[in-house]
Amino acid sequence: MTTILTAHQPLYMPWLGFFQKVAMSDKFCLWDDVQFDPNDYQQRNHLKNPNGSCLISIPVKSKNMRTKIEDVHIENQHKWKRIHLNTLLISYSKAPYFESYSDFFKKTYAKKWDRLLDLDMHILEYLFKELGMMVEITTASSLRFEGQKTSRIIDMCNRFDADIYIFGALGRDYADLNLLKKARIKPHFQEYIHPTYPQLYGSFVPNLSVVDLLFNCGEKSYGILTSGNPTHDDLAKMMGGL
Repeated sequence: MTTILTAHQPLYMPWLGFFQKVAMSDKFCLWDDVQFDPNDYQQRNHLKNPNGSCLISIPVKSKNMRTKIEDVHIENQHKWKRIHLNTLLISYSKAPYFESYSDFFKKTYAKKWDRLLDLDMHILEYLFKELGMMVEITTASSLRFEGQKTSRIIDMCNRFDADIYIFGALGRDYADLNLLKKARIKPHFQEYIHPTYPQLYGSFVPNLSVVDLLFNCGEKSYGILTSGNPTHDDLAKMMGGL
C-alpha cells in the first residue's frame, strides 16, 4: 500500500498551498529542528485590509541563523499580540464568517506565548480542525532524523514507511533524484494552482494567510483551497501507487 509523506517548517497562519500539500499526504511531519529563517514565514504572514495586502510579524529574541526553530523565543516586550488582533479586526470584522472564528484568535492573543513553535502549532492545529483535515502532527525534534537535505528526507521516509514524498516547488533546486531513486522513493514537486474566492476590498489578492479564506468563505474553505489541484488518490495513481 502506498504511503505519501510530506514535511514543512512550522509557519504562522500558513498560506493555502501549505494545506493542500498536507491534504495530498497520508502523514505529515513538522520540521521544527531546522534553522530558523527570519526571512521566511515562521513568524509572519500577509493579510488583506482596506489598503491591500499587509504583513504582520511576531518579534523574536533570536535572529541568529544557526538557531533552530524549536529554540526560538518570542520578544514579548513588544505589543505584538494587540497589533495582530487589531489587524484581524480591521481586516475581517466585516467578513461573512468573522464571528465563526474570531473567538479563537481573541483567546489565543490573550495568552502569553514564550516559544514561537508553541504558538505556531496551536494555531496550526486549530486551522486543520476548522478545515476538516484530520491531521496528526509529528515533530522532527521528537524523532531526530539523520543526514542533510535529500539524505534526511530518505531517513524520514524510511521511518514513516513512505514511498512517495511531496516537495514544495522549490524542492527541485536541491532534491537529489539519484539518491531518491536508489532509495526507491518517488518525489512529487507541488505546483499549487491558487484559486480565487470572494474577498473584501477590491481586486483579488493571492498568497495570503489561510485565515483570509476562512473569514470570507467559512465551511467552503477546504473545497476552495484544494480545487483544481491533485487529491491524495490522484497523486497515488499518478505515481503508480493505486
